[in-house]
Parts: sequence; structure tokens; C-alpha cells
Amino acid sequence: MKSSQVSTDLLLDVWKDVGRHDEIGESLQRLALRLARELPVRRLVVRRMDEAAQRLDTVATAELHEKRESPLGRAVLASDELLRLVDWARRGRVVGWRSGARDPLREVLEPPGYDEALLAGPLVEQGRAVGALLVHGRSDDLLAHAPLIEALLEPLAVALSNDFRLLEIARLREAAEADNRALLSRLQREDISDSVVGQATGLRVVMERVEQVARTDAPVLILGETGSGKEVVARAIHARSRRADGPFLRVNCGAIPPELVDSELFGHERGSFTGAVNTRRGWFERADGGTLFLDELGELPAAAQVRLLRVLQDGTFERVGGQRSLHVDVRIVAATHRDMQLLVNDGKFRQDLWYRINVFPIGLPPLRERAEDVAALAGHFAARAGRRLFGVELVPSERDIEHLRAYDWPGNVRELASVIERAAILGDGRRLDVAAALGVEPSRSATTSNSLDAAGVQVPSNAPQPATPASLERAMAEHIVDALKRTQGRIEGARGAAALLDINPHTLRSRMRKLGIEWARFRDLEP
Repeated sequence: MKSSQVSTDLLLDVWKDVGRHDEIGESLQRLALRLARELPVRRLVVRRMDEAAQRLDTVATAELHEKRESPLGRAVLASDELLRLVDWARRGRVVGWRSGARDPLREVLEPPGYDEALLAGPLVEQGRAVGALLVHGRSDDLLAHAPLIEALLEPLAVALSNDFRLLEIARLREAAEADNRALLSRLQREDISDSVVGQATGLRVVMERVEQVARTDAPVLILGETGSGKEVVARAIHARSRRADGPFLRVNCGAIPPELVDSELFGHERGSFTGAVNTRRGWFERADGGTLFLDELGELPAAAQVRLLRVLQDGTFERVGGQRSLHVDVRIVAATHRDMQLLVNDGKFRQDLWYRINVFPIGLPPLRERAEDVAALAGHFAARAGRRLFGVELVPSERDIEHLRAYDWPGNVRELASVIERAAILGDGRRLDVAAALGVEPSRSATTSNSLDAAGVQVPSNAPQPATPASLERAMAEHIVDALKRTQGRIEGARGAAALLDINPHTLRSRMRKLGIEWARFRDLEP
């Protein structure tokens, strides 16, 4: 294939990737594999540039031919280094170095540790430098392909900016969720999911420990698998404490970009960085007098761990860009599904902070270890799903409970809630079709000789059915397909599938893409 044709096809592929709004790490890996067909590429790295903070942050790395953790992390730049970088970015040209060659600009872009051939191109969007693309090669022959790499800079700059915007949207969504929950707490209203189902059976030991620690202000660490109900236990601690009239705020530490953690947790002063047009209170200030629930604590960056340790020690902190210390009265409840001792041993979590947080650990058993709670949880979720979807409470049958108890529940309570909701939809709101929801047998509501599988393919009704529950991904696909049938392919709006499934339309579209479900094929179906 001619070089010009390779360049055109490659550029088209990259723009398609950008249009899909995938995470930039996924796009970069696909690009690396595509480049490796034509170029002697060893590694691709994308770094985000923050002029105000004078730093370069690595946001994505794609390794080929070897699997190792890249040493590129956050680089704080001196003033002369920043000027050199900005001047290069404004010229907008790809530069290259042979194996082993050193240069002041290369020292800025790439810390010591690599000696391969390198091509580097600035990522610029709307006249503003947003980052850099580094392409390491297996030989100096890579340098001859600088024009091809230069053609990729524009779509990758867009991808980098989109990635940052998606992270910002996730942060704002998290903030809105926390504000909503704080308001419910102040109004003394609780969502139905706050009920601790199983507190007298499978969670009896857990609730005994909750009662012991709730009346104190000691930090609590809740340990358990994803979906096992850690937030429900955290809310139970708050509701039984002297802080029950104060706010309860949840912060997902894993959903906040590392460069925004300090601002989110501790707030910032006006003008402290680009975009800080107003003074903002952080989560600690908002939770003053109440409880701050730090979910996924193991994802907290090292810099934020240092500041969190100080807050736990004396209750004081400073906003980003601030000059005065602030004091708050906040009770910390943290949760994680990670092996924290392993993180401490690997140096990824501070040992002194671990000792401060791990004052009163509470282990939450997975659902498979408390089968006696399945019936109560099923009844709880069935009543909620029936009211929300169809305006009438639903009750699981004995046969339904048998199916539920036979399942292993890798997704724990969260998966059970999803299965019950799917069963309510499959049962047309008149009953629960748990067997079909789990994939144990065909849906009883099927009225045609053929049915659609998860990907929307026609399957004969007499086709053999799985003897074991369907995978979580297949079950989710069937759930979405059923909703699309009922809404005739409509996604948004009060009568759309997103509203029926109670999820964001953008989230639904993303899941449909990953599962290979096309909404258009449901447009002409009768509901």
C-alpha cells in the first residue's frame, strides 16, 4: 500500500476513534497497534500540559513488544523549562532524536530512563497547547516518519481535550449527587435503599459493630467487595451518630482526576489556578458538622494522602491557593474493595495514614456468604422496582427465591437489585420473571416463535437454553434490549428506554455500543 494511502486510512481511523469518545488510553492502544503495522514503534505516550500549574502529567501509555510500567508520571517544570516547552508547542512541529541522543527539550518532555529513538509532537487545540505525543521507536528508522506522526496531532489533541472534559463531567455529576444526598439528609429524608436489610440475620455482626462505633467520632474503614452495600453501612453509622442532623457527603476518590483532588476535597481560592473564577468550598467544608464518606479510598493519590493525614490529626487544612488555615469538625468513614495492607506494603498508600484510618475496621460479607438475606433483599427490591416502574409493589414467589439462592452473585447486592428490576420488566409489571432474568429459562412473556438475543439476533424459541445463569454482560444486554422493544427504540425522553431503566441516556448509549446493540432495529417493533 502506498505511504499516502496508509496516512489517509490511518488518519480516518484515528478520527473515528475520537468520535467514539472512548477513554484516551483505549484509543491510544488501538493507534499503537495500527502504527506498528507500518512503523518501527515501541511505545506511545500522551502527556497533558498545565501551564498554570507548570507541570506535565502522563494520561495514557500504550506499550508494544514489552509490558512494563512506564516511569513517566507527573513532572513539575521550572520556569525556563516551561518557556522552552511552550515555545516548541507554538511552532507546532514534530521533532525527533536518534537513540541515545540528549537535548534540553527532550529532557523536559521525557525524564531519563529511555534511550530509544523518539518523535515528539505538540498537541494544540484552538491555539492553546494542551499536551504532547511521544512516539518511541525500535530503531532510528522511526525518524523518517515524522510527517505521518504530525498528521495525527490534531485528532489526538481533540481526544485529549475530550478526555479531560469527560473527567470534568464525571466530577460535576459526583458533586451534584453528593449535594442531593446532603439535602435529603438535612430534610431528614432517606432513599429506600438506605434500609439495612439483613441486619438481624446475615449482617447481625456488622450491625453490632456499627452500634458500637456510631456513638463515637472514631474513623471507620468499611471493607468489602464491590456492590456489597458499603455505602448503606456508612449511612447507618451516620444515622446512629450524634451527627445525624448534619450532612452526609459521599466522595468517590477514584472518580476525581488526580490534578483536581486537592481542589475537590479542600476547595480553592479565586485565581489560584486557570479556571478558578470563584472561591469554592471543598467537601470537607461542606461536610462540617457531619460525616464525609470517602469511597474507594485506595484510589486516593499520594499528594492528597498527605493533606488528608493532617486533617485527621488536627482538623485543619488550607484551600488551594489559600494562606490561612481552616478548621472543620468532620467524621471520616472510608470504604474500599482493595487489599489496603498490600497497597501499604507496595508503597502506594501511606502507612501513617493507614494507621489513622484503620481505627475501627468493619468487614462486610459478600452476598454469597449470607444466603439467608436473599429472600428479604429480593422482596425489598421487588417492591421498589414495582412501585417505580409500574406503580404497584411486586412480590417474589417461592420459585423465584429458589432461583435467586442458587446463584453465586459475583456482583453482590447491586447485581441482585439489577436482576430484580429486569425480572419486573420481563414480567410486564404483573409478576417477577426471575428465571428469565437470570437466564435459567426463556421469558414467560415471549409471544413469538423467535426472540432476539442480547445482540439483537433472531434465535428460535426451541433453541437450547443455558442450564446456568447468564453472564452479567449478557443479562445486561437482554435487559436493555427488552427496554428498547418497549419504547420502540426511543432512548431519551419521559417514554424512552433511559427513563425506563433509570440511567443517563449517554450512559445507556455507551453501554449499547459496547454490547453491540443498535437502537434503530427496534424502531418499527410494536410495544
